Amino acid sequence: MALTNNKTILDWVDEQVALVKPDSVVWIDGSEEQLEALRNEACATGEMERLNEELLPGCLLHRTNPNDVARVEGRTFICTKTKEEAGPTNNWEDPDVMYKKLFDIARDSYKGRTMYVIPYSMGPIGSKLSKVGIEVTDSIYVVLNMAIMTRVGKAVLDSFGDESNDWVRGLHCKCDIDENNRYICHFPQDNTIISVNSGYGGNVLLGKKCFALRIASYQGKHEGWQAEHMLILGVENPKGEVKYICAAFPSACGKTNLAMMVPPEGYKKAGYKVWCVGDDIAWIRKGEDGRLYAINPENGFFGVAPGTNEKSNPNALASTKQGTIFTNVAHNLDNNTVWWEGLDKNPPENAVEWTGKPWNGKVDEIKGAHPNSRFTAPAKNCPCISSEFENPAGVPISAFVFGGRRAALTPLVYQSRDWNHGVFVGSIMASETTAAATGAVGVVRRDPMAMLPFCGYDMGDYWQHWIDIGETLDADKAPKIFNVNWFRKDEDGNFMWPGFGDNLRVLEWIIKRCENEVDAEETAIGYLPKAEDINIEGLEGEVSVDSLKKILDVDKALWSEEAKGIEEFYGKFGKTLPEELAKELDTLKANLA
Repeated sequence: MALTNNKTILDWVDEQVALVKPDSVVWIDGSEEQLEALRNEACATGEMERLNEELLPGCLLHRTNPNDVARVEGRTFICTKTKEEAGPTNNWEDPDVMYKKLFDIARDSYKGRTMYVIPYSMGPIGSKLSKVGIEVTDSIYVVLNMAIMTRVGKAVLDSFGDESNDWVRGLHCKCDIDENNRYICHFPQDNTIISVNSGYGGNVLLGKKCFALRIASYQGKHEGWQAEHMLILGVENPKGEVKYICAAFPSACGKTNLAMMVPPEGYKKAGYKVWCVGDDIAWIRKGEDGRLYAINPENGFFGVAPGTNEKSNPNALASTKQGTIFTNVAHNLDNNTVWWEGLDKNPPENAVEWTGKPWNGKVDEIKGAHPNSRFTAPAKNCPCISSEFENPAGVPISAFVFGGRRAALTPLVYQSRDWNHGVFVGSIMASETTAAATGAVGVVRRDPMAMLPFCGYDMGDYWQHWIDIGETLDADKAPKIFNVNWFRKDEDGNFMWPGFGDNLRVLEWIIKRCENEVDAEETAIGYLPKAEDINIEGLEGEVSVDSLKKILDVDKALWSEEAKGIEEFYGKFGKTLPEELAKELDTLKANLA
């Protein structure tokens, strides 16, 4: 039975039913009874397996098809009326052409299956900063994951009302999990997402990157707000004051670790605390007081399992201990728990690896878990979840931080001169490839604002939107903008900064700059800390004032080379490159000369 009288929703659901022809239709009401019945059904059919109720209460294990284990950027499209609107960094297709292709693939694909209708809220239900979506799917796995990652059910529709048409349509069809007919398509001008032939989280949990970034970034541009690929964290000082920071990093740069950071011992004893508001996405709007406020539109964490352990991220690991869905990890048959590379040094000897084959724990020969295996964990499980997590007004942002992985170029931290220079700093974000990525090691990959795969329209227009937002902010209320690099190396190839919890030392300097409590030195690239202003107490033997000076060094020859790379990258955008960014590049070159 439908849970709403909203005609736009009912008509659209009827259209999907006519297209895919399910045997039955079930509306997801969000009740624990309904979700538990679906868990039981998924376990009865073998789609999922229940894990040890004492050690991992309410946790489930799932395996995807081996051809379907990650987001597929080559099969991800932005379908706008013109190719120019999608921009040079997105795959584009004409909406009419793509609708026909997708409908032909989806037609009759639910025969013999159930259609689940999932009403969901991105952000706290009823918040002015939140948005509503409806996803229809033929996958219980999708339903159960969406119930962790978003707020789902009747309460969403009750708060939404019967008149509004401001909701995002999402059609997901498993079809045959055929990788040659796999498409994840976004129609930003129609508020529509269609995903076919995949069962993997990032391609089928349509609230995640599809809505929360690709569609929402387009909505934000037209409605005067921002959807950003950013964590949100709060740093509480010993006086109990909390300052909030949004930060963007490309993959393999420690984003989740930073979002759930454990302060170093000295800071802990002094009374510092770090609170996680979000680990992946921030929706940002101007508040009535003229400051920018951010919410995390998600309700859970969709984290990479390998490498998550008690040392690297104890808070993320603790988040997975209850009510979590594990995807493509190893199954320890001795105690009915899960294992992945980097969890500990004791791989199970009696196990099943991620494709479902028996596995004896010999790590070098065959991996127990897929490198992109995942956990979907409720945010409320996180020991450091912020008390402001459900605040419908969001949290006030003091600073934006951009980062990347650069062995020699970028100093540990620097501040932009002003807002537009900060947009420039975000637009030139890049990381050097690691052994984890395919291809050559050390190649510079540009990923502006960590949004390159996730921007729902032309990136030049996206930068212009940042600049336009800045023009609406008073200078004293605009967040300050910084860049960090935890990955500087010395001549012997060793990391010069300890990272992890010690990154709080850098955040402390950033907050002091936002509060005008500390000076900085102006350089060719922006404002740098004086070495003595970064607290290294407790790092004796690891970092000295002299080695800190080296991590803060700006090598003009290297930066001159970098400027050429930036110019080449900017060349892709033609006339949509904002004039302000071209000027910032000229300023950088002049400063270096």
